[in-house]
Amino acid sequence: MRYELSQSFYFEAAHTLRRKIDVEPSLRIHGHTYIAEVTLAGQPDPDSGMLVDLAHLRGHIETLRLALDHRFLDEVAEIGPATLENLCAFIWRAMEAHYAQLLDCVEVRRQASGDACRLRR
Repeated sequence: MRYELSQSFYFEAAHTLRRKIDVEPSLRIHGHTYIAEVTLAGQPDPDSGMLVDLAHLRGHIETLRLALDHRFLDEVAEIGPATLENLCAFIWRAMEAHYAQLLDCVEVRRQASGDACRLRR
């Protein structure tokens, strides 16, 4: 058995996208409300009973959220084109720096359009 611990956060951001379909609207600056979820998995520490202290996880996520919230994602060089896939990878890299052995899944959703992407170990 293993435990999974998740923390969700949201951010509002704008971007453009070069596509072969819906070309004109995608090239215009447009924005989305994104909901991201970071999932850690493993065994709790026998002394604390916690997989990780949620206060630490929330702190790392808040730093990441501030790097994305109300930003023009085209200007965040580490993302590349602001696709759901690239946002998952960006969040994964940021969280992996703190939780390399525990990081199990990153999900990014756009509720309004029903889109979601998951990146799993």
